[in-house]
Amino acid sequence: MITLYINGLKVSVEEGTTLLEAAQFLGFPIPTLCHMEGLTPYGACRLCVVEIGEGDRTRLVSSCTYPAEEGLHVRTASVRVMRARRMVLELLLATCPQSKVIQDLASKFEIRQQRFRQEYDDCILCGLCVRMCEEQMVAKAIGFRGRGETRSIGTPFDVPSDVCRLCGGCIYVCPACTLRCTYTEPEKAICGGCANLAPPCLKKDSFDDMMCYMDPCVACEIKKD
Repeated sequence: MITLYINGLKVSVEEGTTLLEAAQFLGFPIPTLCHMEGLTPYGACRLCVVEIGEGDRTRLVSSCTYPAEEGLHVRTASVRVMRARRMVLELLLATCPQSKVIQDLASKFEIRQQRFRQEYDDCILCGLCVRMCEEQMVAKAIGFRGRGETRSIGTPFDVPSDVCRLCGGCIYVCPACTLRCTYTEPEKAICGGCANLAPPCLKKDSFDDMMCYMDPCVACEIKKD
């Protein structure tokens, strides 16, 4: 067993456990778009970043791919982590502004303005569909093509695959396929009107090392009553 500390709490996990799995075991919510139980961790979306280390020697790592280490100190919602997640969400929102999943995450993280140019792409290259097709459906009908700006997902040479069973698994796991709003103005990209949001209970400038990680927030639930 490996002993580490997550948000100050001591926890023991089996060797090979990722930081994401260890945090979820304790009930600490960590957002992710490219991770799904049963599929190989990929670390594409970077939303699951956590801060590891102590003092001034800390760094951000993707929790879905980073294995638990003996004596490691992990923070899942520090100021640095929250800032990084908001930046990633803004970029994802600019890439795929009509995704319900991304819109809800942006609203949850209190992103109220989109600062980047909207691209209106239909893919964030999270790789969920590729892994689903290969690992769960055992088909390998689709895959990544190209590199850098030309990177995309599809069949080789855009020729219809003869091994595709039209199961729909790729569509089921795709976060970009869940469309909601059709706003084209950046200031209206995150309406949050149909998201179930809870008001923040902690001021951002009151905590440096740890932000509120309760989901749903206990204090907010008490206030509702």
